[in-house]
Amino acid sequence: MKLYLLRGYNFFYFSMFAMFLSFLPLYFAAKGISASEIGMILGTGSIIGVISQPLWGMISDKYKTIKVVLLILLTASIGLGILLFSVSLLSAAFVLTAAMYFFLMPADPLTESMNFRLAEKSGVSFGSIRMYGALGYAVASYIIGYVGDQYGMDSFVYLYAAYGVITLVLCISLPETPAAGKPVAWRDMLPFFRDKRTVQFLLLVLLIAIPHRMNDSYVGLYVQSLGGGVGMVGLAWFIMTLAEVVFFALIHRFIKPGKELQVISLAAGVYVIRFALSAWWDDPVAIVWLQLLQGLSFVLFYAASIQYLYTLIPEQWKATGQTILAMLLFGISSIISSTVGGWLFDWIGGPALYVCMSVLSFIGVCSGLLIQNNQKRIRAT
Repeated sequence: MKLYLLRGYNFFYFSMFAMFLSFLPLYFAAKGISASEIGMILGTGSIIGVISQPLWGMISDKYKTIKVVLLILLTASIGLGILLFSVSLLSAAFVLTAAMYFFLMPADPLTESMNFRLAEKSGVSFGSIRMYGALGYAVASYIIGYVGDQYGMDSFVYLYAAYGVITLVLCISLPETPAAGKPVAWRDMLPFFRDKRTVQFLLLVLLIAIPHRMNDSYVGLYVQSLGGGVGMVGLAWFIMTLAEVVFFALIHRFIKPGKELQVISLAAGVYVIRFALSAWWDDPVAIVWLQLLQGLSFVLFYAASIQYLYTLIPEQWKATGQTILAMLLFGISSIISSTVGGWLFDWIGGPALYVCMSVLSFIGVCSGLLIQNNQKRIRAT
């Protein structure tokens, strides 16, 4: 397999993903939709994602294909996204966003599963592939912010269409992801869900993901509320994802087998500092530069979570396991973070919202350390 095709696919897929995840709230705000209404739209979409992500993951596992499922999801997402970035009515935004969550969001965990398996097959690290996705997200964020400032939000539809078509062409060029050799059976998942470690791990991921997703949804509105423009929001996402590029390239040096929970707790600690400083400083430029901490917080949290997940789940259900993780990161956590975050943003303001996010992250630190100590105690007995 030619790795440059896989890296190129990651670059443009996450560029398309950046437009939907990072700039859709700004697009809605420019059309006169309030923060609480935006939260309602995103929260409802997240409910759809909770259903669609495991559904498409199971379809992928059942038919032993990731590529074909991705082609279906991407084709639908391109058409729906073009419509979404062309509307201004609240009702149309509500319906199209829900449809996008049904098709685009499940493509993320399947892409990550494809990255992991093809990287493994090619003898390269997962981070050396995934870093190109972060690089694409960073470059696209800067371009989208610049275009938004220069040509207005209505220009977003053309950017999204371009990123989508290139992503689809590159996906067609990729080889099929190797399927697990073991037969798939529902009973294989029962030990996974009955394992106390699984329940503790999934709850920990959800707890840390809620403030993380609040930042994803409202950092743009927060920067604008402090006086920053769309270009500054784009710069914030550029810095955030550029930090991811660096850490994805080096991540294999930080996470040793058996140390995943310790790394997750460390990442939650970085979130505590990051969100506390965001609440304290009222300068949009300072908020932009604080996004450098995304490398330490998100990449450590995400990569360690994947690595720990793969120690718990059967080989033949890794694609489904990846969707379960994504369901927590971009589904259930988004339902809570979008709806509650939008309401809090309108009611108590951005700084107080970031204080709440810092407190939640601190609870995540304590929970991670407690789970780690309990598991050490169990192994010792």
